[in-house]
Amino acid sequence: MNTFGNKFRVSIFGESHGKWVGITIDGCPAGVDLQENDLLPDLERRKAGATGTTPRKEDDIPIFISGVFNNKTTGAPITIVFENNNVRSADYDAIKATPRPGHADFVLHKKFGGFNDHRGGGHSSGRLTVALVAAGVVARKILTGITIEAKLIEAGGNTDIDAAIKKAMEDQDSIGGIVACTVTGLPVCIGEPFFDSLESVISHAIFSIPAIKGIEFGSGFRAAQMKGSEHNDAIINEAGTTKTNHAGGINGGITNGNTLYFRVAVKPTSSTPQEQQTWNNATHAMEAFTVKGRHDLCIALRVPVVVEAVTAIALADLFLK
Repeated sequence: MNTFGNKFRVSIFGESHGKWVGITIDGCPAGVDLQENDLLPDLERRKAGATGTTPRKEDDIPIFISGVFNNKTTGAPITIVFENNNVRSADYDAIKATPRPGHADFVLHKKFGGFNDHRGGGHSSGRLTVALVAAGVVARKILTGITIEAKLIEAGGNTDIDAAIKKAMEDQDSIGGIVACTVTGLPVCIGEPFFDSLESVISHAIFSIPAIKGIEFGSGFRAAQMKGSEHNDAIINEAGTTKTNHAGGINGGITNGNTLYFRVAVKPTSSTPQEQQTWNNATHAMEAFTVKGRHDLCIALRVPVVVEAVTAIALADLFLK
């Protein structure tokens, strides 16, 4: 449900317009250097403010509640919280009757009998990714010598990100994107077949990020169009280095010592400024609907650091096995 991992376990909590959002990390070894300032660079990368992102800006100052003493982890669960201060909950009053098309509003209302916090998407909001980023910083401290880097390589079908954002603003409609992630420095043999294969664990974590609709490793879906002689990566030395990397650094669910590479598909933000049609639970009819509030035209702009974070969380869990 709200907990991921076996040895490095993260439990996420809070709602978009509640008092706090946060995360508890269990299984982090004792003695790891950790203080609030360590989290700030990645938290800054996730913040809104760039063209095409939401006008809602939060300070995102991490507050350690437990698990850290004298700037060292204690071995006890680490709880980190973030205050929600810049909220405008009245913008979401209409969602009670008219769920946003493409959003979780409708299914959350049905699943939880209307008791869910609908403001800003509640517990299913992208706001909670601030907590994932915080946990990712802690996870990276366990992954000595490993580099994780994700970047937005396409937005709205265009590799020119700036041009894509400009057009989205002109059209006043949201767009999606593709984020590519590479991990270098991984040793051979990380991953546990069958159900804890590296792809399985990373994919599980990746799909916890709101708006993710797909993931592919190495050549991904293009592999279905290739011949075996084309897709196979020739091994060129005793270390297992390969001439190509169609496998994306994984064979049989286990790292092969080459660069781990995968791509993630991010859908367009459901909360588009465009007028849409939706069902009105009060009038029992479809009607014209325009989303109110502050939203990202391209949420994919803020996804790369979150992808890095959940990848680090997944890898830390496997490493501690």
